[in-house]
Amino acid sequence: MTVIVQAVNLTRQVVSGELPLVILDKVSFEVMAGESLAILGASGSGKSTLLGLLAGLDLPSSGSVMLNGQDLFALNEDGRARLRGELAGFVFQSFQLLPALTALENVMLPLELRGSPDAKQRATESLQQVGLASRAHHLPKHLSGGEQQRVALARAFVCQPKILFADEPTGNLDAATGAQVIKLLFELNQLQKTTLILVTHDEALAARCGKQLRLVAGRVAK
Repeated sequence: MTVIVQAVNLTRQVVSGELPLVILDKVSFEVMAGESLAILGASGSGKSTLLGLLAGLDLPSSGSVMLNGQDLFALNEDGRARLRGELAGFVFQSFQLLPALTALENVMLPLELRGSPDAKQRATESLQQVGLASRAHHLPKHLSGGEQQRVALARAFVCQPKILFADEPTGNLDAATGAQVIKLLFELNQLQKTTLILVTHDEALAARCGKQLRLVAGRVAK
């Protein structure tokens, strides 16, 4: 199997008052292609910071991240954005749908940014996969929270990313709806052989992942 994500001594600190505040301290691990990893930890342990660094959305104070064999932080901002566009999909707790676009248009967006000529067809198929074909022309405000998160999943998977980063994907959903979204997330993960890296405080969700990484005060718990 191929190592698709590798973090080496990843450290992030910020200045708080006069003292440096260490958010992440020499975090190292690797994830193989097709694996699923849950990043766990108490609030403030550095989970979302770690996810942002793995995706190149933030810069570390020191350390490195290799994505599919490329040194993420050896690239400039445009290079990191290009690599993200080629490799990664994202699902957030707050859905991050564009309110003026329909469900279909939201799913089409990443394909259109790539210049895909078949964006509408692929987006329609992706919405069908998450059971929302009948809601394609609804705006986000006319969709329930669970429906919005399913649209977000369709958008994340429509480009068939090698890696999916998910930050508390069920955090804004009730238990029953969250369970549906989790089931769908792992079905799509298996179907497309996508590497799944998710941040969660939900132990049951974490247990469904092949690997768990637990952070305590910015360090990997042994």
